Amino acid sequence: MGDNSVSCKILRAITRDGSARVHVINSTEAVNRAIEIHKTSATAGAAMGRLLTVTSVMGCMLGEAEDSVTVTVKGDGALGMMTAVSDYLGNVRVYVENPTADLPPNKYGKLDVGGIVGGGLLQVICDAGGEEPYIGITPLVSGEIGEDIASYYAESEQIPTMCAVGVLIDRDLSCRAAGCVLIQMLPFYDDATAASLEKNAAGLTHISSMFDSGMTCRDVLAAAMGNVEYDIFDELSAEYRCTCSRERTARAVYSLGRDEVERLLSEERERTGREEIEVCCRFCGNKYVFSKDDALKMFNK
Repeated sequence: MGDNSVSCKILRAITRDGSARVHVINSTEAVNRAIEIHKTSATAGAAMGRLLTVTSVMGCMLGEAEDSVTVTVKGDGALGMMTAVSDYLGNVRVYVENPTADLPPNKYGKLDVGGIVGGGLLQVICDAGGEEPYIGITPLVSGEIGEDIASYYAESEQIPTMCAVGVLIDRDLSCRAAGCVLIQMLPFYDDATAASLEKNAAGLTHISSMFDSGMTCRDVLAAAMGNVEYDIFDELSAEYRCTCSRERTARAVYSLGRDEVERLLSEERERTGREEIEVCCRFCGNKYVFSKDDALKMFNK
């Protein structure tokens, strides 16, 4: 595995009346690592960064060390498919099908994330150690990611959710700031608390600018809560972390079957004169090369 570990900070809090749980993340460094790996355009980087950010938060809401969540955006826009995977600590990795796709700014002069994502479906696969993973699929509401995640929770899991996520892309295509506030109402919540949180959420439309101005996760949390009393119960340091390895990649090659592996070796020999299979990890770009002997020994064993 390559050195893909870049920190992002996550705060977890709960309102004192037990009405809502709140997650705040500053994912700037992790988004920059993803941009470095995938070499995205401005709009693609913003869309990818938003998905990475919310998936990290969704991951840290899982309960056990073996749990993971995979969030896939299947839009019909120029960006194509995006997939992000997070573990229970919020460690996350992301893939985007067409990283160089771009669009002109929208009518508000902002990066047109909704346009480049397009219409389609949001799929969430939660692997929580059961025999079968939980799979939820909902239509994309806007392609802006935050609204789509909130809609997923409301429709698929019946959890009222507010999600403000933003990625600020600089002129050199790096990420100046990125972050998210995700608020979920708990069973038997207080209506007055919910109304206050919804009102406060109106001030979180420029979440990336809040982090860019120097605000910390605690500052942003305070802004999201307003007069609602809360307690912070956890603070995590998550990473952009790819889990690929030569051993895992070898198992993927083996799963193709001997006939398919021999066909691939033959095609590569005709194309380049080398009898080998090269596999590139789509999440981090690491390349693993298996010679003919390496590949066939798998089946001999």
